[in-house]
Amino acid sequence: MSDPLKVFIIAGEPSGDALGGDVMAGLKELCPNITFQGIGGPNMQAQGLESLFDMSELSVMGLAEILPKYRHLKRRISQTAQAAIAATPDVILTIDSPDFCLRVAKLVKTQRDIRVVHYVAPSVWAWRPKRAQKMARHVDQVLALLPFEPPFMQAAGMQCSFVGHPVANTAQASRQDCAAFRMRHQIAEDAPLVMVLPGSRGGEVRRLSDVFEQALAHFQQTHSNARFVLPVAPSVRGLVTELTANWSVKPILIDSADQPEKLSAFGAANIALAASGTVSLELAAAQTPMVIAYKMNWLTAAIMRRLMRVDTVTLVNLVSETRVVPEFLMENCTAEAVAQGLSTLFAKPETQSAALDITMDRLGRGQERAGLRAARAILSGITKPVG
Repeated sequence: MSDPLKVFIIAGEPSGDALGGDVMAGLKELCPNITFQGIGGPNMQAQGLESLFDMSELSVMGLAEILPKYRHLKRRISQTAQAAIAATPDVILTIDSPDFCLRVAKLVKTQRDIRVVHYVAPSVWAWRPKRAQKMARHVDQVLALLPFEPPFMQAAGMQCSFVGHPVANTAQASRQDCAAFRMRHQIAEDAPLVMVLPGSRGGEVRRLSDVFEQALAHFQQTHSNARFVLPVAPSVRGLVTELTANWSVKPILIDSADQPEKLSAFGAANIALAASGTVSLELAAAQTPMVIAYKMNWLTAAIMRRLMRVDTVTLVNLVSETRVVPEFLMENCTAEAVAQGLSTLFAKPETQSAALDITMDRLGRGQERAGLRAARAILSGITKPVG
């Protein structure tokens, strides 16, 4: 029997762990004789990974959030690079978290010529376009989630394949599931139900908590029977429970790791209030119209203002090439403005329907699942016989 294909895989946050679990399943399907080492969360561990350390240590975002943890992260970068080299893998697969993953790749490449594949193209189309050239020095191949990304990576000299987005082929809740969710939580059939998504990182949840709470309170003043549901990411469960205990509106807290419950909530909701990020694509998949609200740390925000190259941060707007999803960002992220946005959307939710459909079609709805497409792309670049 031939030696197994060895993959060293790194994910740094929950969204990356979900991608990692899916691509690991795809690789095992195409190449059963395979082993994995690296860093990941519950989805990747369910596929057989023993994580080098707890992935939650890497779930930080933005310059101001990274600085206080810089020394610790630097040690973890070095530790991870050395573990990757010692594993002598056929390929290193890094998933998103570019501030961590690409530094690991750089360290590895200075010592060994190991193939590096990065899953989730950095948003060079949005800001810091020169990152692609820097990245090309130590990344061989990029797997893109968004259809407009490959030309940016290829122009810098890297192989790049659009592999689709996993959300496009996620089975959605049925009408019966959504009705059962409302019954289970004693939500009247005609009650406005607002999905509340303040983020999966501690820093953003803290920054957005007051604005979200006040905006929802304003909305409830004009929609007295409104109810609210908040899926809680495991990484911030304690924090969200603590913060929402003091809210004047009382959201129903559900476990975001409980996929059937979460999908039923997405489908049952009339509208959503969400932090910026990939969650907008999950809402699009559920055909739930949304308002986006986001605040950054002031230092990160100041830097981003100078570097931004696009006029929207919402992926639905970008993929659909529309601007129908309203955004309330930075100083415009006020309770009054967000509440008005929610009321306007609740009155005419159909204004987003076409854009949500276009987004899912362009992300690969009805095609082979993203994890399997990503696995094929990874294996196509490996010279060792696999199978």
